[in-house]
Amino acid sequence: MAAGQSGSGRTQLVPEAHKYMDNMKYEIASELGIPVYQGSEDYWGDIPAKDCGKVGGTMVKRMIAMAEQQIAQGHMPNKI
Repeated sequence: MAAGQSGSGRTQLVPEAHKYMDNMKYEIASELGIPVYQGSEDYWGDIPAKDCGKVGGTMVKRMIAMAEQQIAQGHMPNKI
């Protein structure tokens, strides 16, 4: 696989962020009581789409909150 690409074929804008995003995903899944664990090779095939969507939606909410906090502190994000 080419550098900067994930298994889905989409180019990652910040490849270095992958491990942090992965950690966030499993942290949120744990908070929501979804039975997946880091090191499970990212197999979520037995998890209902509704639960996967909750994890993804919560990730987006947290990332928006993080960006808003950075902006409020005067750190404007770089253009990509």
